[in-house]
Amino acid sequence: MAAVSSFGVGGAGRLLSPEIPQASRMAAESRPAHIGILTISDRASAGVYQDLGGPAIRATLAAYLRSPWTETYRVIPDDRYGIEATLIELCDALGCDLVVTTGGTGPAPRDVTPEATAAVCTKLLPGFGELMRATSLKVVPTAILSRQTAGIRGRSLIINLPGKPKSIRECLDAVFPAVPYCLDLIGAARIETDPAVVAAFRPGSGAKPG
Repeated sequence: MAAVSSFGVGGAGRLLSPEIPQASRMAAESRPAHIGILTISDRASAGVYQDLGGPAIRATLAAYLRSPWTETYRVIPDDRYGIEATLIELCDALGCDLVVTTGGTGPAPRDVTPEATAAVCTKLLPGFGELMRATSLKVVPTAILSRQTAGIRGRSLIINLPGKPKSIRECLDAVFPAVPYCLDLIGAARIETDPAVVAAFRPGSGAKPG
């Protein structure tokens, strides 16, 4: 299902309570998921070249998801505090259930996306980064230089991805089966995937991981 772009900015951000009342859970399950797509690149944000990472994320999610969803898309420079502010805006002010970033996960001095992500998250989920690196390592030995991670802020899941479109799809293919259940656990919107493309695993559902 195609995403519907949303570019509105909400009010002052706040970190949502970790407690999930039943009414809030039911409301989350009945609404479209709101997904933030964030490209982090000095050159793309300056217009030196066209952003390819953000559109690659959008195309991959469109292939995965059969439930309705909306998106907010941003392209920003490799500035740690700017990244932190944007992640907070996407999670707290705009209420994104899932935020997927691309870029800034390598060892170069300007690569600070993992540091910004860790700074705004209340819980880190290192298994995401471990699986993504293991997956990429089957393709290229420099995958050990990637530092992408994932974490929770309130009722939002943030996932860092590498910058190349091919790597974006490889990494999302690896970790996305666990994403819908993670969103369920934190009280975010419920998402359904096309099992012919990626099978979401929910305990007790009968679906097999992988």
